[in-house]
Amino acid sequence: MARPVWAGNLSFGLVSLPVGLYTATDSHTIRFHQLQRGTSDRIRNRRVNERTGEEVGLSDIVKGYDAGGEYVLVEPKELDEIAPGRSQTLEMAGFVDLDEVEPIFFDKTYYLGPRGKEYEKVYSLLEQALSRTGKAGIATFVMRQHEYLVAVKAEDGLLTLHTLHWADEIRNPEDQIDGLPGKARGTAEEVRMAEQLIEALAMKWDPEQFHDTFQEKVAALIEAKKAGETVEKAEPAAEPTGAVDLMEALRASVERARSPKGDGGKATASGKAAAKKAPAKKRVRAKPKEDLGSLSKADLYKKAAAANVSGRSHMTRDDLVEALSSA
Repeated sequence: MARPVWAGNLSFGLVSLPVGLYTATDSHTIRFHQLQRGTSDRIRNRRVNERTGEEVGLSDIVKGYDAGGEYVLVEPKELDEIAPGRSQTLEMAGFVDLDEVEPIFFDKTYYLGPRGKEYEKVYSLLEQALSRTGKAGIATFVMRQHEYLVAVKAEDGLLTLHTLHWADEIRNPEDQIDGLPGKARGTAEEVRMAEQLIEALAMKWDPEQFHDTFQEKVAALIEAKKAGETVEKAEPAAEPTGAVDLMEALRASVERARSPKGDGGKATASGKAAAKKAPAKKRVRAKPKEDLGSLSKADLYKKAAAANVSGRSHMTRDDLVEALSSA
């Protein structure tokens, strides 16, 4: 089982619940090492004294605030001491309707779990109450020498904690973006056509349909280079739609989305228009020996290389599934 990244007491009113905070998400980014060009020599980052050039150990490093001409030194212990008790307490300041918290405020998600079977009833009570009322508890707490604003909410029988941005961390879009539309508005006919396009492309939210295609392409690039092969380059970005041909582009998009042929050009999990061939899942069902549709493109590429499938370096994920299914 995973270890909590923070442990303390969640309190609401006079009720106190010992909880642990657990990481809820993973990153599947492919990590690269830095090497000197033309060699296999790793590049290392070291903590070096700027004046002497000598390496400094972690135990000899302190925090320093530049006060203009001199540094104010602060020890980690001193930072803990100015937040007495708060680093161990998650106290609800109040409860708000979930719809009131705008998406831009949400940052990272964690799971909350009770620290002991004797606290499961209190944990379940809070989860049920939040679920029935549709509210989230708002609190602040200190973790790793940072204070966080958080929302605690109920999700599928458990409590989740979402770190939130502070209000002064949200940037004003008018200060960040040049050329916002302002008074520019589409005509009634253009708005109606855009609404029809949205309705024609409406879909149910299913995150399992989507996957990180760029990481798959990076993995395929690595495999291809290991085999001394090349890979196809990404398709160029679509040209921007000008104001003159906007209505025609909307009309054509609606007709394409409503077309009974194929899927009307709706975006697939890979972000490209769907091809006319049958979806990968249907091909996989015809091959009961192995569920190729559940494999990543990198894994499919390895199988294609083992099966000596020609032209594999230029194939999409669906092409690899089809080639392996018929191999």
